Order: sequence, then C-alpha cells, then structure tokens
Amino acid sequence: MGLQKRLITSFLIMIIMPILLTAGVILGLTRFYTSHLEKKYNIDTTEYVFMGNSIKFPDQYSKTIYDEMTDVLHHNPEKFADLEYFRGVNTSMSYQDSYIVVRDGERILFDGSGIEDSKLYQHLPKYNATAIDINRGIYISGGFDVLVRMIDFSNETIEHGSVFIVTPAQQQSPEFRDLWFQVILSMVLVLIFTSLFLTWWIYKGIITPLQKLKEATRNIAEGNLDFTLEYDSNDDLGELVSNFEEMRVRLKASTEEKLESDKENKELISNISHDLKTPITAVKGYVEGIMDGVADTPEKMDKYIRTIYNKANEMDALINELTLYCKIDTNRIPYNFKKINVREYFEDCVDELSFDLESKNIKLSYSNSVEDGVLVIADAEQLSRVIHNIIGNSAKYIDKEIGHIDIRIKDVGDFIQVEIEDNGKGIAQKDIPYIFDRFYRTDASRNSAQGGSGIGLSIVKKIVEDHGGKIWASSKEYYGTTMYFVLRKYQEVPYEQDIDSRR
Repeated sequence: MGLQKRLITSFLIMIIMPILLTAGVILGLTRFYTSHLEKKYNIDTTEYVFMGNSIKFPDQYSKTIYDEMTDVLHHNPEKFADLEYFRGVNTSMSYQDSYIVVRDGERILFDGSGIEDSKLYQHLPKYNATAIDINRGIYISGGFDVLVRMIDFSNETIEHGSVFIVTPAQQQSPEFRDLWFQVILSMVLVLIFTSLFLTWWIYKGIITPLQKLKEATRNIAEGNLDFTLEYDSNDDLGELVSNFEEMRVRLKASTEEKLESDKENKELISNISHDLKTPITAVKGYVEGIMDGVADTPEKMDKYIRTIYNKANEMDALINELTLYCKIDTNRIPYNFKKINVREYFEDCVDELSFDLESKNIKLSYSNSVEDGVLVIADAEQLSRVIHNIIGNSAKYIDKEIGHIDIRIKDVGDFIQVEIEDNGKGIAQKDIPYIFDRFYRTDASRNSAQGGSGIGLSIVKKIVEDHGGKIWASSKEYYGTTMYFVLRKYQEVPYEQDIDSRR
C-alpha cells in the first residue's frame, strides 16, 4: 500500500473504528444490563426508552412486590400478624434496593432499612389515607427521594397496621451508573486500542523502512558498502528501499571499479617506470661516454649515437602506449576510418616488419589468399598498431635459437581473418582466457624481465572490437601461440537496393 493510501486509511480507521467499536460495546453492555435488570426486578425493560428514569423503574418493580403482598393479604391474612413474614419479604427485597416498614398506628413495628429514620416516618401517609392512590404510590422528596406504596391491614394483634414498600428513586439506578461507567471505560479502551493498532501499523509500514534507510545511510557514510538492504513490500517505501539498494550496489561496483582502476594505474606507472629506467640508464651511459671522449673514433661515435637513438625510440614507444592507454580508458581513441585494400595494406606491413625481425634472428613468413579487390573499413594507423603489438609480443617471448612468425590472411565469407603464429614459449590453457585483460601476467617475473607495460594485448582487443571485429588466441605450451582476429569486408550496396531499403 502506498504511503498516501496508508495515511488516508489510518485517518479513516482513526475515525470509524472507535465509533464502530464503541457502538458495539454500548450495545453489548446495554443488552447485558437490561437482561440483568429484567431478572433482578422482574420487569420488561423494552417498555422504557429511558431506562435510567428515576421514577419508572422504582414504580415498576415496587408494584410487583405490592401486588404480591396484596395477594397474600387477601388469601393468607394471618401472615400479616407475623413479623417474621415481613422480615422474609424484606430480605428478598434487599437485593432490589428496597425495604419494608411496618407500622401500627404511630408505632413502628419493623423497619427493614435498619436505620429507623424518624423524619421519614413523619412523611409516611396515615392509616386508611384516602386522599392518595396508594396503589400507584407516592413520591417523598425533601432529602429522601423514595417511592412509597402502602398496604393497610388489621388483625387480632395489629389494629391499625400499615405496610410501606419503600424504594429509593435515585436519578439513575446503580445498574445504570455501572453501565455508564463501563461505557466510558470501554470508550477509553477502544481509543487506546485504536491508537496502539494504528501506531503499530504505521510503525511497521513507515518507521521500519525509514529505520532501515537510516541504518543504510549511516553505513554508507562510514564507508561500509558490504551490506544488503531488504524490505519485502511493493508500496512507495518498498520502491524507495529497492532503489536505495540498487544505488548501493551500483555505488559498491563503482567503488570497486575505481579501486581496481587505481590499482591498475599504479601497476602501469610501476611498469612504465621500470621500463623507462633501462633505456634512460643506457642513454645516460652512452652520453657520458661521448662526453668523456670514450667514443674517440667515428665508428664508436656512430655506434653510440645509434644506440642512443634506438633507446629514445623505445622510450617514445612506451610513452605512446601510455598515451593510447589513457585514451582507451576514456573511450577517446581518435579513429580515421577509410577503405583499405587488404592485399596492398598487409604487404606493406610485412615489408615494414621484415627488417626489424631479421635483426632479431626471426624468420617472417607471409601468405595472403584474399582476392585483389577486397576492401575493409579500418583505421590504417590503429590497425598497424594491432599487428605491431601482436608481432612485438610474439618476438618478445620466442625462446628458440631461430624464431619464426607466420602471418596468414584468409578469406572467410563476409570477413577476412588474420592469423599470426609464432614458435615461442606458448601459453598455458588456464591463462588463455585472460591474456587480453589489462596487466594480466602469465609469469610476472618473466614478463617483468622482458619489459612492457602489460597493456599491449588489451589495447589490441579494444581496437579490434572498435572495428567491429573479434580477436582470440590458441596456444600450445613450449610450442607456440597463434593469434586470430577478423574484420568485416566492405561491400557496396547496389543503388536500387539502397533505395528499396530506405523505403
């Protein structure tokens, strides 16, 4: 449930639930008390709209007693000569908050209240009073608030006897005072229950996810991203928690990527520093030799100058590789794509590579089965970098007395496939899937000794993929490695077909 719906629902519950519960409690309590009154006073409470009426209830249940005693007087008048009879009736009436007063003339024979209130006696009607309807009873106020019914009788022992059925006529009966107390108490309990329920409901639906978010933000502020934020709900807050968790995952991935990038950059700087140190040391040594006059012949001077030139070229290549790496890292390699004739381009590359490989005692073989007119769309400079990096990497790890590199250009349908095979040390099968990763070393000590930044093949992969191609390798340890990459052929679309496709 959404936050807005939850708040609206809680507002409606806050209004409706107390009303419904209170109405149910009042109805239940009213039924209970009216049933109790019917049994206690032997009356039909449904006759009265206002059951707390101060007169009707005393009038109703005192009339019942009056009728019973009148019936006894008519059929068993001898019982009125025995005060024990009155005591028994008084005992049964005490449960109904009523009592009996028996008088003979002016003398009180029995007072069931046990108080013997002479002031009340003065207000009791006289024997054989005809000015009042003793059947309906009289109401005596003046601090007494009682309803009195009167039965006159006489017998051998009591000449002018009167029995008074005295019933208190409070503004509300004790039962209804209890009822109102229970109603008020129930309303308070209903309000407390409703408040507790809404508090729990809102706490579960709002406070709980907010606390989870608070804990999550505290962890992130402390730099801790190794936690999981879970909240099983589809409402607004659930979506917020889910988005926050997604943000945490991305932030963690970004942080880990940055740490990995920083590690790679440090490793690159270390590799470049190591690789630059060797040619710089050599350059300094040969320059010092020239300054000290060691190169005292034209032949020595020429050798020293050529060595310095070669070492400078090595440093320039390393710097260029570092520059290209930075461009790759920011996806800003400057490509200049053009149509290139496959046969002409690779023949020029082979001619360029042959002289350098011969000086390293490496034999270069070349074959091209692609037809003369086949073209590819490529950046000639970057494609040349791919070939030189692969050849340079192969030459670096050839451990045979006579090295051999074979370049094969093949036609494979819509693609041309370039294969560069060497007879070097080879690569273990477990390392082949990772050789195009940055800074991956199959043998850290050997690679370090051979020099190189450790990013050559990763640059190759990036350039080939940016050309829409694919690169992979196969190798047999101690026998050699073959590098493969493919480029899509350039195919001109006929004019009519181009028009149809645009339609």
